[in-house]
Amino acid sequence: MAARRKVYYGPSARPPPAGGAKATANGTPGSASGGGAKAAAKGGAKNGGRSNGKGTAKADPKTTPLRAARPKTAAPGGTAAPAAAAPAGARTGAPAPDGPAERPQGLPPEATAPLSAQEIDAELAAQGARPDRPSRSRGVRRPLPPVEPAEPVPATSTETLDADTATLPTVLPAPKRHSGDKIGARYRLEECISESETFTSWRAVDEKLRRAVGVHLLAAGHRRAKSVLTAARSAALLGDPRFVQVLDAVQEGELVYVIREWLPGARDLGELLASGPMEPYDAYQMVRQVTDAIAAAHERGQAHLRLTPKCVLRTDGGQYRINGIAVDAALRGLPAEDAELTDVRAIGALLYAALTHRWPYPEDRYDLQGLPKDLGCVPPDQVRAGVHKGLAELAARILCEQPPNHKEPITSPAELAAAIDRMPKVRQPEQPAPPALRALPAARPRYAAGAPTQALPRTEPVPPAGPLPAPAPRRRRGLRLLLKWTAALVALSTVAIGSWQLAQYVNDQQDKAGSTQNSPAPAPTGSAPAATGEKLTISSLAPFNAFGDTKDEHSVELPNVTDGNPSTAWTTQRYNDQFGGAYRPGTGILIDLGSARRVGSVDVQFLGDTKAELKVAPTGTTAPPSADDSGFRSFGASVAAGSGTRVTLKPDSPVTTRYLLLWLTSVPASDDGGGFRGKVAEVQVNG
Repeated sequence: MAARRKVYYGPSARPPPAGGAKATANGTPGSASGGGAKAAAKGGAKNGGRSNGKGTAKADPKTTPLRAARPKTAAPGGTAAPAAAAPAGARTGAPAPDGPAERPQGLPPEATAPLSAQEIDAELAAQGARPDRPSRSRGVRRPLPPVEPAEPVPATSTETLDADTATLPTVLPAPKRHSGDKIGARYRLEECISESETFTSWRAVDEKLRRAVGVHLLAAGHRRAKSVLTAARSAALLGDPRFVQVLDAVQEGELVYVIREWLPGARDLGELLASGPMEPYDAYQMVRQVTDAIAAAHERGQAHLRLTPKCVLRTDGGQYRINGIAVDAALRGLPAEDAELTDVRAIGALLYAALTHRWPYPEDRYDLQGLPKDLGCVPPDQVRAGVHKGLAELAARILCEQPPNHKEPITSPAELAAAIDRMPKVRQPEQPAPPALRALPAARPRYAAGAPTQALPRTEPVPPAGPLPAPAPRRRRGLRLLLKWTAALVALSTVAIGSWQLAQYVNDQQDKAGSTQNSPAPAPTGSAPAATGEKLTISSLAPFNAFGDTKDEHSVELPNVTDGNPSTAWTTQRYNDQFGGAYRPGTGILIDLGSARRVGSVDVQFLGDTKAELKVAPTGTTAPPSADDSGFRSFGASVAAGSGTRVTLKPDSPVTTRYLLLWLTSVPASDDGGGFRGKVAEVQVNG
């Protein structure tokens, strides 16, 4: 028996006129039936006017009143007239009426057309109640028609995402991604660095800007998705270089991703503490820089709420930068209550761990052993000997409810910053002065075995060319004594020089005889290369700030580079950010040897840990390269690199050039704690 739509008549309805043509909703012939009207009405009333397919299925399994009734022109004899074409939006499963309702005057009575087997299956499938076996119509078994795939859900606006978090799932699995996948048609995932139940973090490559980035991935339907996007956008607006920058925060379909800056050369605090506690100066710099940054963030209404050793990164230049401001807490759903106390306690735990190499709580965390459970809160200087008293007192005032010596507890980053400013500054320990570069002593004379000893001729002092003027009577005795000493010194000098020249002559003769027998003569070259290891003369020096506006970068200090005094240096200008990444690649000194010379190595002394590279101009270059991008590119790739305070830049094989570029790629933090500054004390070029 074919399922049919029920006909509902209002109070003023008249019997439909006869003679109307029979029609179904999809154009197939059929007949109207009123036998199920009661059941449909009963089922609709039982479900409170909501048609979900359950109540109606019990009343009449063959009847599916899921659509709103369509107006028809009734015909006498109970035959339904052709139905008007319904709009596409009419098939939405509107609720069935609870009972008879008033119909406006002049409109035809409400009626429904019979449903085909395909319509029944499609509408039941839309409600998740698709039958396991095909429907029957007129006793003929028909195959189950394929269900068209649902259209993809359009991307939800990020402004309304997670508007009602109570209706979203508490836990939604993290999106499954693999190395090599692309996010946003731009970010290629490289390595999964952390994974939790609800999100994953990756190291990725921004293929558009060709740089490394960090990526957090989260399902858009998760309850925390909106808070993560909000936190990421607020962190991006912070604009403080002391924090790792948030570059992008996007919802794309069912995926939410947050892009952050990546610092390739940075090391987190957990890695720094792996070898033991910090020196007082390093611990002081860490807590001061982190506190100033967090206090500034709180002034702008931001909080971190999850400050751990893995979030504090130290760059090669000694600057500390904080990762995950606001975003880490949003990813983990941490509450924002008592934000100031939460962050200052976290800073106190970092300082305690840096001073004692112990985690200040009973649990073991971040590869650090915790304190005994029954010990309570004790100052760091009672856990480890030799801890700086001022820093130990700061940690105790932060972590202990009742600090020792009746000190006031510290409960906010602003209070901690003020306390650090009041305490005496912890000075960097004095570094031992590096030994000065000295010329090698002259080689001692070498004599061949069995060679006869030759007596050196006695050299008499040379008399003065003319008579000396008669001295004044009072000074005659002093002048006579002075003449005696002068004559003696001249005689000794003459003897010494003569001895050295004779010994050198003998050695040269022996070396020439040996080389004539054992090795062929060297081929002539266009330049006069110096002997290997010989110190070459530097003709001139010039700053080479190819990517900066200040071309004359402290040029008056360049003589300090070759004065033989390692305590004086040429200094770069102060930079707010370290070289590399999004900033300039470096700065340096252009060395002119005066002519093309054979260079075997370059010895450099720096004041502070510095990274440097050696570049050489192409052979035949006679004019100094310009201090701009094109001049920098003319040097080509570096031939040597090194880092430290004493660096020897030695190419794989000697090079012949006139111009050398000492290129600094990482400079230490400035002594006053503001920015970065490089210092070159001595440079020596060796043949």
